[in-house]
Parts: sequence; C-alpha cells; structure tokens
Amino acid sequence: MHHPDPDLSQLVAVVTGASRGAGRGIAVELGAAGATVYVTGRTTRGAATGTYAGFLAHTDLTAMPGTIDDTAAEVTRAGGTGIAVRCDHADPAQVRAVFERVERDHGRLDLLVNNAWGGHEVFTPAAFEAPFWEQSIDQWTGMFDRGVRNHVLASQCAAPLLVRQRRGLIATTTFSDGGKYLRGNLFYDLAKAAMSRLAFGIAEELRPHGVASVAISPGFMRTELVLAHMRTDEAHFRDVPALAASESTRYIGRAVAALAADPQVLAKTGQVLVVADVARAYGFTDIDGTQPAAFHIPG
Repeated sequence: MHHPDPDLSQLVAVVTGASRGAGRGIAVELGAAGATVYVTGRTTRGAATGTYAGFLAHTDLTAMPGTIDDTAAEVTRAGGTGIAVRCDHADPAQVRAVFERVERDHGRLDLLVNNAWGGHEVFTPAAFEAPFWEQSIDQWTGMFDRGVRNHVLASQCAAPLLVRQRRGLIATTTFSDGGKYLRGNLFYDLAKAAMSRLAFGIAEELRPHGVASVAISPGFMRTELVLAHMRTDEAHFRDVPALAASESTRYIGRAVAALAADPQVLAKTGQVLVVADVARAYGFTDIDGTQPAAFHIPG
C-alpha cells in the first residue's frame, strides 16, 4: 500500500542526539516532510565534545563527525525548519530548558525522538569480543547514565506538553531482534532492552491521554562511524561486501516521519517497530530506492 509523502508542515519535533547517525537521518527526513525540528546534542561548530577520545583512538578519525549546526542547516535545506540547541542530555536543567524553549516558541510539541546515546564514549572494538566477566563496568555509565537515563529525562519533559494536547508521539531508537541476545556485549544488550521496555512503559501511561510511544529498531545502519570504520563513504558502500544489506540513516528517518504523520499511530503504541516492516506498511524506500530486509542476528 503506497502512502503519499508525509506532510509534517505543522509538526514541531525535538530530535535528541542529532549531530550524526540515526538522529541526523531522522531530523533531515522530518525536515524533508516540512517539520520544524529542534536538533539537540553536544557537538557544535564551535566546540567538539571531548568524551570520545577512547573510541576515536580505534578509528582513523581525529574528531567525531557532524554537529547540531550542520544537521539543523540540512533540515532547513531539505524543506523544514532546523533549530540547533546545544544540550547535554544527562543534565536535567539543560533538558528542561530545551522543552521550555519549544513551548515558548510554539506553545506545543508533537514529536519527541529519543536518540541521545552515550554508549560510544566507553566503547572499544574489544568491548564487543570479550566475555561479560572480562568487560569494564565503566560501560554502564555510558549506556545507562548517559543512554537510557537521557531518554527518561527527555520523556519526562515532553510528556506534559503532549498530554495537554491529547495527541503526539514519543519514538525511542533502540535495537532489537525479537528477543535474541546481542551477543558480545552484555551492557549493550541490557541497555537496548531497557529502551524498548521504556517505550512500552511510557506507552502504558500515555495511552489514556491519546499519546503514543514506540521503540523503533533499524537494521545495520551506515552511520558516519560505520562508514569510517569500513574506510568507505555513502557513494561507495556497495564496494564493501559487509555493507551489502545495510540501511542509510535516512531509512529510519522515513519510518519516524511516516509514523508521525499517521493519525492512527496510537494503534501501534507500546510496540518495538522494525524499520523494514514500517517501510513495507507505509510504502516508502531507502534513499537508493530499495527496501532493505529486516536485519537478523545470525544463529
């Protein structure tokens, strides 16, 4: 069933952690549908965040790619209105300030995308290979204190605005493969399961108010960091066999835009939605015209 391109020209959205990766892809696709998008994160053109040194040491990169300013400009170029707001999503006061600004500017909020994630700050390639009893408990901080907790804080600030208008959507990016274990990193598996459960719990409490909450799970995404690790770019990814079945970060963006435009989205509340399934339900493709199949963990 083909749906026309979503019209989100009346939509006001906050996308957290949108300097790069899924957050950026989501923000830009919301912009392409005409939305006003508040792009939040810590990396600005004037100041990089200094917490990724350990991760960068394992790549050819000297700094994390992308800034909230670049994303906001891209949102506007795509046809929406991009507004960059620097925010450390672990700081409740800064998070509250973002939503106070949205209310001041627009008097309402229609969509929150929970995407700010601190897991990479403590990540090394070895963290995906050692058994859990040999891994550092420090990973907990990045994945829970700067990951799951970020989503709780933003949801707490967004909920009163959404409840007041008795409609709206909270979409939380996660990763899930139907209960399979994300082998290699216990902390990552726990954090992603917690995010899916968070979306479910929020859905239970928001349903009586007409507000939806879903978790949305992409497949293997060609983020800037994945492309850098594979030493390729978006134009040449097909030359890398490991990326053959991958998705652009815009694919999840199109999924969020379709859900945000769906007046019946409440019927999906509480679910973990797989991007590939959302694409088939709403009739959209990835940027190359394909519909990548759902990603499944081997074994």
